[in-house]
Amino acid sequence: MSLGDEHDGFGGVGGSGQTRTRLPEGNSGDVYGGARRPVRNSRSLITVVSVVVLLIAAIAFANRGGGDPADAAPTTGTQGAAAPTAATGVRPVNGKNGQIPTGYAHDEQGAQSAATNYAVVLGSAEMFQDGPRAEIVRAIHDPAVVEDLLRKLDASYSAGLMAGMGLDENGTAPSGLTFVSRTVPIGTKVRDHTENSATVEVWCTGLGGLAGAGSTKPVTSTWFTITQKLKWVGNDWRVESFSQSEGPTPVNGDSRASTADEIAEAVEGYGGFTYAR
Repeated sequence: MSLGDEHDGFGGVGGSGQTRTRLPEGNSGDVYGGARRPVRNSRSLITVVSVVVLLIAAIAFANRGGGDPADAAPTTGTQGAAAPTAATGVRPVNGKNGQIPTGYAHDEQGAQSAATNYAVVLGSAEMFQDGPRAEIVRAIHDPAVVEDLLRKLDASYSAGLMAGMGLDENGTAPSGLTFVSRTVPIGTKVRDHTENSATVEVWCTGLGGLAGAGSTKPVTSTWFTITQKLKWVGNDWRVESFSQSEGPTPVNGDSRASTADEIAEAVEGYGGFTYAR
């Protein structure tokens, strides 16, 4: 792997900042706040309301099925293929290594599920601290690459890089501020797959920055794609190498940026997920 692909000015993989996000304009003293854009016209508003109604109807219809999605059979024949965002009938994971989901199915779907959950931990705030970073690397990587990778990552997450992000040399945020680095997968694509190897791309959005009153490094959103080469080792999918590229990045919407306190409360109050293809 090339560390140049995974690390940039913000310092890490995943939600740590690969693209620039335009903050709302305005004269508010809060770096997260600002004026909304001009109000949509009536035609635009009708369109948005229609989309919301359709989404609510779709969710309600999906919930009518009941039961455990893991027990459902994959769509076949005239039923048509599952939608790109729909989970399939294969149970995604049957165990954990610490807090990291492990124990994936030995097939293409299992490789996608593994790559997705591994993308989350590779872009987490824990990667900025020595102990948790070592645990993550050992839990999800092929043992043959662990030690070399740890040496490279330890050099990359340097004290200078931490200082540039507003953290101390141990990756800790200043008192009163919350360090945010979160990765949220949007979808996966398999570039190639054999019985014991796979290359999976995970398209993600992420959050990175310092949340809290007085932050000079507000939490911003990013879009990126993590490519993982996986190998079937020790009865599970493990990462051989990974790289990261910018985008695809959508146009920013009209949502008002929240205050620093709202962002901090959201990060502390909303937990994450175990993902499945």
